[in-house]
Amino acid sequence: MKIVLVIFVMMLSFGTYAQDWKTNMEEAKATAGKENKNILLVFSGSDWCAPCIKLDKVVWKSEVFKQYAEKKFVLLRADFPNKKANQLPKEVAEGNKKLSEKYNKDGNFPLVVLLDKSGKVIAMTGFKNISAEEYVKLLDSLNK
Repeated sequence: MKIVLVIFVMMLSFGTYAQDWKTNMEEAKATAGKENKNILLVFSGSDWCAPCIKLDKVVWKSEVFKQYAEKKFVLLRADFPNKKANQLPKEVAEGNKKLSEKYNKDGNFPLVVLLDKSGKVIAMTGFKNISAEEYVKLLDSLNK
């Protein structure tokens, strides 16, 4: 019985800081409005863009970012993978293309766009070769 309880508690703790990256702008705006949060939109090339992969590994997957983002943002990812095995569902790829046409006309990767809950641009940044803690400070300064 104790083992079951320990496993249950561990499962709860692992899920505490799970990220919920949205892939649909309308869903992100609805959630942002409901939770009164801004939207953090990330343009990435998850299987070909080295700075995107490093940003994901160092910042997005860090506990410090997860804890910060849970309180501050609705997370929205627009991914543009190249490898055939990593292709996204058609509706997600089309949505990402529309997001790119509106927010990333120059095709910069990675591009991090801070939006208000209605989708208006507040600030933009990209890859910085800094720690997760420093990146959170950067995002916090842009989120004012």
